[in-house]
Amino acid sequence: MNPVKSQFTGEIDPSNIRNVYCIGRNYRMHAAELGNEVPQEPMVFMKPSHAVHSVAEGTLLPLPLHLGAVHHELELVLHIGTTVQPGMTADEAVDGYALGIDFTLRDVQDVLKRKGHPWMAAKGVLHSAPITHFLPYPGTEALLDSPFSLLRNGEAVQSGTARDMLFSIDVLINHIAEHYGLGAGDIIFTGTPAGVGPIEEHDELVLKLGEELVGSCRITAKPPVER
Repeated sequence: MNPVKSQFTGEIDPSNIRNVYCIGRNYRMHAAELGNEVPQEPMVFMKPSHAVHSVAEGTLLPLPLHLGAVHHELELVLHIGTTVQPGMTADEAVDGYALGIDFTLRDVQDVLKRKGHPWMAAKGVLHSAPITHFLPYPGTEALLDSPFSLLRNGEAVQSGTARDMLFSIDVLINHIAEHYGLGAGDIIFTGTPAGVGPIEEHDELVLKLGEELVGSCRITAKPPVER
């Protein structure tokens, strides 16, 4: 029986997103800039679906800057349109792609790493997974050399292509499907190229596919929670 693909329109409704899979250290130069070892197989972690936030032009994005350094990590994001079976290719499984930012509370993450604790408090906070609108998937071959970039206050700080990945899109899809399951409504943050760095209040971040602006946001400081 052939699985039925979802009727995906490209608009983001976070309530319709199921699992948010993320890939760590999938670009060699990014692993090097943080002093991390290059993994031998895909390094998978997750964010809550509540972390997803749509970024149209000029979206205000509140983040907990009071908790220390918060870093931007630009990523290519895939939308899965069907239940992924063993051996499926991305061309069969993916129905949309977008750009997203995996915001990371870096100081918090460093403490968690030293203690050997999970990364949830550093990776899973609200608004830490903003995504642009999705475009129809053009096929993996067409996507490999399509550049994407992030501008911070008008300066290009990150750029890359899918061809730069350590683990290809097909490898990522099959690895996640085999170990955790992968189905319609799931999304994958595929890893970040080099150039990650801290953000500050009032920063404007612009996400571009080639020369096309596909989303932007302005950072605001989320006030501490009173206890």
